Amino acid sequence: MATVELRFSALPEHVRTARLVAAAVARRAGVDEAVLDEVRLAVGEACTRAVGLHQHGGISAPVRVLLIEEEKQFSIEVGDEAPHAPVRARPAGEVLGDAETETEEDEMGLAVISGLVDDVEVSAGESGGSIRMRWPTTPPGALFT
Repeated sequence: MATVELRFSALPEHVRTARLVAAAVARRAGVDEAVLDEVRLAVGEACTRAVGLHQHGGISAPVRVLLIEEEKQFSIEVGDEAPHAPVRARPAGEVLGDAETETEEDEMGLAVISGLVDDVEVSAGESGGSIRMRWPTTPPGALFT
């Protein structure tokens, strides 16, 4: 199992680099070429979310991205160190405050990721959160057997 770890300052200009690195490592791991655009978009969305959470929370710690090549699958985990509060139900018609608007934007980002990736796990707590995404891989030479 090979792992590449990428850490970057929580700045929007670094998200593009994370997307490019993720696509390159996914290609090398054997992720289908037709899926690489989805990998790029999902990683971009997850990293943008983590950058936003860090910036809003005044967190100076870097965003971390783990690119993990396993047998028959490739995983990407994007982690943040922002404390996450439980989401509360909101009555219809209630006006959103700034924090609630950000929560709604966060939920929209997670919905986009879920639409791009079939296998997604989201975890969050007081010490941070992570989004783990998985794609199947094709072993080298399997196309020609």
